[in-house]
Amino acid sequence: MVVGTCTIELHLPGIHSLKQKRSCLKSLTARLHKTFNVSAAEVGLHDVWQSSTLGASVTSTTAVHATQVLENMVLWIEQNRPDVMVVDYHVEIVHF
Repeated sequence: MVVGTCTIELHLPGIHSLKQKRSCLKSLTARLHKTFNVSAAEVGLHDVWQSSTLGASVTSTTAVHATQVLENMVLWIEQNRPDVMVVDYHVEIVHF
């Protein structure tokens, strides 16, 4: 079994309140789950309006597949969510 994890640093330039931030991230994480079958949640920068750290994970049988899913997820965010800017991301693979 292989578990892939990804942390994504985001900049949210149009956000002016924590309520807006929660709404934006809730729709983003729901869409990531539906499209890529990953688990995703905000894991950092909870009290900062225009920044966030998302964590996502996927379970797979191969490291290549897990890496592809996570990298495609980040690419999808960059291409399909103009309200969210990916500042940086890091993928890590754990073998069990």
